[in-house]
Amino acid sequence: MVLGNTQVAGQDFHETFAPVAKMTTVRCLLSLTVARGWDLHQMDVHNVFIHGDLNEETYIKPPPSFRPLRPNLMCKLRKSLYGLCQAPRQWFFKLASALHDYGFCQSPPDHFIFVYRKGKVFLALLIYVDDLVLTGSSLTHCDGFKQYLHQCFKLNDLGRLKYFLGIEVAHSSEGLFLCQRKYALDILFKSGMLGAKPTLFPM
Repeated sequence: MVLGNTQVAGQDFHETFAPVAKMTTVRCLLSLTVARGWDLHQMDVHNVFIHGDLNEETYIKPPPSFRPLRPNLMCKLRKSLYGLCQAPRQWFFKLASALHDYGFCQSPPDHFIFVYRKGKVFLALLIYVDDLVLTGSSLTHCDGFKQYLHQCFKLNDLGRLKYFLGIEVAHSSEGLFLCQRKYALDILFKSGMLGAKPTLFPM
């Protein structure tokens, strides 16, 4: 079993972080697409944390369904798994490497947005763990880049951006309409307060 809670910092892993873009960056990207009239594409990568390669030597107990030939044997991991502290970081390194190979550059203000420039073609990719938002000046190049990512990872193309980080995105000729109605209803449903009546309070 993978027991990430038993890992020791500096011994079993050196750095941990999850690839999460800043909300300011998300707003800037949405504003840019509206100003330029570009399309927003959303993609989802399946099982992101098993793509990363491990730098540290990591061992786990054999799973219950696996019976080793001799007692006291351990499994040495070559790839990261869900539950490891370094799994999100290793996934990001794997994705960043694929993006650099394609020609993307990492943005200095926010390391989780990547930009591609070649002649008049401009593409921007926003990363939020396993959710990717792509926009750009050329629909043909956007489709070509999606095909490239399909070859690197198991990718689910969700089409036009509709729902991201709890925000519903409605497209119109006037721009984008952002709403968090579904997010609020989900919270009320989970807390058992969907049928509750609103009331005034001092705030």
